[in-house]
Amino acid sequence: MNSSPSDIEERSAETLGQRLRRLRREQRLSQVELGHLANVNQGYISEIERDRRDPPRRTIRALAIALDVPEAVLIGAGRDHDAPQALDTRALPLFGSVPAGAPAESQEQLEMFPVLRHLWAPDYYCLRLSYDSMEPTLKPGDIVLVHYRPDVEPEHVPGRICACLVDGKPTLKRVSVEYRDGDRVIILRGDNPAVPPMLIDESRGFSIQGIVVKLVAREL
Repeated sequence: MNSSPSDIEERSAETLGQRLRRLRREQRLSQVELGHLANVNQGYISEIERDRRDPPRRTIRALAIALDVPEAVLIGAGRDHDAPQALDTRALPLFGSVPAGAPAESQEQLEMFPVLRHLWAPDYYCLRLSYDSMEPTLKPGDIVLVHYRPDVEPEHVPGRICACLVDGKPTLKRVSVEYRDGDRVIILRGDNPAVPPMLIDESRGFSIQGIVVKLVAREL
């Protein structure tokens, strides 16, 4: 859609905060959703939109990537600042269940899923959920970004959502630890109140395969 001269003049007078708010609303994103995509605190986005903060270039770049616009569109500079720009993404392996081992070494037939460049890391992978135990936080069909961390101890991730293996079977739960009569008990809880917690003692096979970092895709 072509902009009218009055639209162009009005937009050229926008502050950075006003421009960020307009672009975010045009894409029907809340401040929280934009913050998750850009890895920027929601409160900081609110301060930027009210022109109370002058964000550094790295933050502007992350917000522009999350909004799928050139940085110049967000800054409001340059004669061609409204020109479209290809989204800069990197592909990560996408699994349908928690891989038992390093994702790169899995024998599962892999799909690849594109994530924004700033979310990519060689020890990350994507996981498509097929469980409802984390509803309403996460839903079946959601794709989450997972940091492969087979070395992490349950005590070090209290309350975090983790991709786990229990007796070789995959599950996605919040992890916590309690000590009962001197024995360690790992507690796995879902956000779905209909799913009872799992208590894992030393007799069970248990490992954390990864920590869920971010929701990266959800069908509407």
